[in-house]
This record gives sequence, structure tokens and C-alpha cells, in this order.
Amino acid sequence: MAKEYAKEFYESKAWKKCRKGFMQSKYYICEKCGGSAYIAHHKVHITPKNINNLNITLSWSNLQALCLECHNKVHSSSATVDGVSFDENGDLIYSPPHSKNL
Repeated sequence: MAKEYAKEFYESKAWKKCRKGFMQSKYYICEKCGGSAYIAHHKVHITPKNINNLNITLSWSNLQALCLECHNKVHSSSATVDGVSFDENGDLIYSPPHSKNL
């Protein structure tokens, strides 16, 4: 799921329209591997400080069409823990499955 500060943005009509148009322009093809793309990835990641900057949030020049595997690779390049990746919303995925109660 999206980070709390970004939930409203990702639910906005402006983002949904931008994402749809961008992904259609890329024919839903991953720009890294050529597979099926499902994620409009922000190259400059959205933060609380830049979430209102339209040049970051809604600019096609800051977007990249990615499949889930390539998106995980982009995010995991900054991860420091083995067995951790990110889902399509940027949330951590633990492998093997990790219980929060442990």
C-alpha cells in the first residue's frame, strides 16, 4: 500500500489520468526487460517534501513503465537486507514470509 502521505495523491483523478495515459503511451511494456508493465514508477521518488511538485509527481519525464520484477530490482538496489523486496505499492515483501509478531 502507498505510504500514508502519498495515499491521497495516488487516489487522485490527476494521478490516475496521468498514469493511464503514460502506460498506454508505453503500450504497457516494461522499459527495462520488455515484459508486461503494470507500474508507473517515479524515477525521482515521491517524498513528503516533493509530493506537491507536479514536475515530479505528474511529469512523464519522471515516469518509467516497469513490470513488478524490474520495479522490485530498482527499489532493492537500495535495500540492505537480504530476502526483502518491494511490491507494486512500494511496501516491503519478506521472503521467506515474515511474521510481524516475531
